[in-house]
Amino acid sequence: MSISPDLLANAIVAGLLLGGFYAAVTVGISISFGMLDVVNIAHPAFIILGSYIAYFLHIKTGVDPIIIASLALPAFYLLGVAVYQVYYLSFERRGQESLRGLAFFFGLLFITEVSLILVFGVDYRYVQASYIGPSWRIGVVDFPLRMLIPCVFSLLMVASLQLYLTHTFIGRAIQAVAQDQGALRLMAADPIRIKRIAFGLSIATASLAGAFLIVIQPVEPSIGREYIGRIFAICVLGGLGSFAGMVIAAVTLGIAESLTATFFGPSWAPAVAFGILLITLAVRPSGILGQ
Repeated sequence: MSISPDLLANAIVAGLLLGGFYAAVTVGISISFGMLDVVNIAHPAFIILGSYIAYFLHIKTGVDPIIIASLALPAFYLLGVAVYQVYYLSFERRGQESLRGLAFFFGLLFITEVSLILVFGVDYRYVQASYIGPSWRIGVVDFPLRMLIPCVFSLLMVASLQLYLTHTFIGRAIQAVAQDQGALRLMAADPIRIKRIAFGLSIATASLAGAFLIVIQPVEPSIGREYIGRIFAICVLGGLGSFAGMVIAAVTLGIAESLTATFFGPSWAPAVAFGILLITLAVRPSGILGQ
């Protein structure tokens, strides 16, 4: 099969931009699953909820959906704090988080999806912005702005979180809370409070990723299911709790999916992505940058 260099270059660029978006989608799970040991299966539901909040307020006000999502971050942070508090009181405190806690998040996933269907229906919803449609062209390569802008904001969000986690007391406590809660208490830090803050951050990032998603493509309530496998695959592939590894894994899967979809058809893309995951874990079980 003859491969056009122009087509190959565009497929790689599309994969890089897609990988940037995948990093935004995954960073919340990297916090909750990788750092807190909380298997939040409902994470994609919060992403879609963020999409619909951005859509609804965009329709009502005409404000850019990414700006709306940025202004809504405190509300989603408080939602995450509340969800974790319920999870802790109902399951974690009793030592029942392994199975019943997982069922709790499955319940949240389906409740959120059904609620969105009842309110908005099953039709695809989309937003309008000046950068949805145009592309920058450099040589033979196109940079669709609807992909480029979410990618840039995604990487800025991940970088900001990394700085927060490494340069603040709360951030370092979040990284340590799953490893040694006794040491945290000796430093006058309440592990449960730290977990509430971290989980709130994970849900806030999910809402912003939801705004990126509805900029990239139309959404409907059940579309979040498509991302459950990808999110956990990227988190594990990169190494639990490693933001740098997560970004590398996200870009790797983005490029793999783009190349596969371009040259072999979109139906093969998920299989190739998960094949990369299995091969990597067979060679390095801790992930790309896991310890």
